[in-house]
Amino acid sequence: MTETHENPNSPTASPSSRTSRRNVLFGTAAAGAALFAAGCTSNKSNDDKEEAGQANVADDKPGKQVTIGFAGPQADHGWLNAINEQAQERAKKYKDVTLEATEGSNDNAQQVGQIETLINKKVDVLVILPADGKALTQVGLKAMRAGIPVVNLDRVFASQQAYRCWIGGDNYGMGLNAGRYIGEKLKDKKNAKVVELAGIDNLELTRERTDGFDAALKNYPNIEKVARQAAEFTVESGQSKMAQLLRAEPKFDALWNHDDDQGVGAERAIKQAGRDDFLMVGGAGSRRVMDTIKADNGVIKATVLYPPTMAASAIDLARALGQGKGVGGLAEFEIPASLTLYSAVVTKENVDEYLPTGFK
Repeated sequence: MTETHENPNSPTASPSSRTSRRNVLFGTAAAGAALFAAGCTSNKSNDDKEEAGQANVADDKPGKQVTIGFAGPQADHGWLNAINEQAQERAKKYKDVTLEATEGSNDNAQQVGQIETLINKKVDVLVILPADGKALTQVGLKAMRAGIPVVNLDRVFASQQAYRCWIGGDNYGMGLNAGRYIGEKLKDKKNAKVVELAGIDNLELTRERTDGFDAALKNYPNIEKVARQAAEFTVESGQSKMAQLLRAEPKFDALWNHDDDQGVGAERAIKQAGRDDFLMVGGAGSRRVMDTIKADNGVIKATVLYPPTMAASAIDLARALGQGKGVGGLAEFEIPASLTLYSAVVTKENVDEYLPTGFK
């Protein structure tokens, strides 16, 4: 998922660039300049202008009919299944939206074929979560050239020309917040040791999560990361790689696991080893982990969110694009070019607030 140019979505951009520039990129400057010029010369009253602005904002009231094509990877993972559910449930909320969803695939060629079918159906807008952003960039470009705006969900395409709007999680921020939480818990402990159970190492998102984690730990000189294993976002890999970590490190104080699904296996390995002498922080925000945090009867003390609600928001953005409207609460008449979601840390103190967002 490496990118070919420097932009705020690029994994090669600096972490500060990714996390700051992504959050506040908005629609075309030319359109904004035109609106400003029109405002300076218009004879309309302020009330007329406010009404015009409100009419250009998407809301729940039925409007122009929009057909949204939705294409994501195969839902063979709890988080990905939640992505599909969020998109489908959000679409049902709107009487003016028809959702055309593919079966999903982890095979790049097959997913390209599914998206091309949606292009041939002439859907109004496409929402695409690519199995591999770089590999599917060309089909994103094809859709945009065909006049179908693309909402790129989470795994970013290699060219900004392949999408109109990107929305997704903050992988660097996810690692950063996990590291800060662990750092604060261990800041008074001498010679503290932590280990990391990462995700799939050939995905840029995994490297970004590790980079954020390592950056946070640099603020705590008493803490050393002594081991790291990369799993595969599956229960089986989580169990086997966690077992390796436990054998290699007979004593450590904290574990950060990138993914709550592979965490099911990690917890099995921990239980089998009879270990409870460290705290564990999960990743993504499954309902199972949130329930465990609330019960406070195990090693899991927190999880860092990677909200699947981004799929529901992607449907909102796609609908607004299809209707030529902006987003409520913002002054701009265009939807943003990029939206990065925040990776909140869920603990026993705030878990009730986040329970409704937990995925199965």
